[in-house]
Amino acid sequence: MGVLCVTETVSWGIVYYGFPVMLRPMERDLGASRVAVTGAFSVGMAAAALMSLPVGRWLDRHGPRALMTAGSILAVALLLAWSRIESLAGLYLVWLGLGFAMSAILYEPAFAAVVSWFRTRHRDRALLIVTLAGGLASTIFMPIAAWLLERQGWRLALVTLAGMLAVLTIPLHALALRQSPPAEAPRPPGAAGGAPAERPSLSLAGAARTAVFWVLGVAFVVSNFAVVTVTVHLIPYLTDHGWAATTAAAAVGWIGAMQLLGRLVFAPVAAWLGHRWVTATVFVVQALALAQLALIAHMPSLLPMIVLLGAANGMNTLARASTLAEIFGPRHYGSISGAVALGSNGARAAGPVGASLLVLALGGYEAVFWTFAAALVLVGLVVLATPAHATAGDGE
Repeated sequence: MGVLCVTETVSWGIVYYGFPVMLRPMERDLGASRVAVTGAFSVGMAAAALMSLPVGRWLDRHGPRALMTAGSILAVALLLAWSRIESLAGLYLVWLGLGFAMSAILYEPAFAAVVSWFRTRHRDRALLIVTLAGGLASTIFMPIAAWLLERQGWRLALVTLAGMLAVLTIPLHALALRQSPPAEAPRPPGAAGGAPAERPSLSLAGAARTAVFWVLGVAFVVSNFAVVTVTVHLIPYLTDHGWAATTAAAAVGWIGAMQLLGRLVFAPVAAWLGHRWVTATVFVVQALALAQLALIAHMPSLLPMIVLLGAANGMNTLARASTLAEIFGPRHYGSISGAVALGSNGARAAGPVGASLLVLALGGYEAVFWTFAAALVLVGLVVLATPAHATAGDGE
């Protein structure tokens, strides 16, 4: 748990959140449009999405150690390559590789490791701990990246960040991650004792025959598309409305910090309302935050948007991880989560460049944010109308 807390925070903070900080200087240096540059990020997300299924199957069979170690090594090498690119083609090639690396080091393999080790009673707590740490990634590393950018330029800043990633993730993944014990073997203290019986596990094929699998898959696609759009485009959007670049970067960072608030209340709220109501509410709260972004010219403060969007994003992450494990069981979690991630990571891939194209088509960011808000309300209602149950007859 300690290793995953450190490595997820560092990996998300440097690899994923490093891109929006470097966006404007890359545009200037490469002489490229925002649509063209954000397209590289989309390529990376698409590569991560395509790797979701094979990564999930690997995790079910072999565990996280070798995969996450190799992913960290690859990410470090590609950050160094990113610092030396001189063309859009080079940027796209680097981010294609970083997509493969991200599929091996971000939440999907970390969640699979947690689900394989911890049974029902302790699983939500374990997922909470990892995501509480990971929720600090943007808060910690976006200001660090911005500070390095101002003092070193974006190329040398990436070299510095690559060194940090190497020191803080490679040895930890290689030395401390272990394969979980077989289901029939005794679990470590606290991992299983006194836990309630698990729901019978479903295979990926069995899960795909349930309505809830597809409803959740589509809902998380819409949500991730909206969230990645805000992550990548919020800084230029706010600066276009007169906010300082440092303030805009801090806003993105504090959205990450507010994820902690959402995650802290997730377990008690889910126990009270049930996962279906919590998940639907998350989408509606995200819609409210995006509506505030659309009205930013009339808002006296960024604080309400930061709190709502950050808390909802934090609960969203836990909702996906814990709901899939609860409904479909732990045995094939890697494969099922990978299948859902295929769509949600695909949305992350389409988000940056897709939003750029939507801005052109709809005439501005405000219209894009209103569109996302309406879509999130719609998927929230559909989730609420769909029973969150799968039957044992759909199983192995």
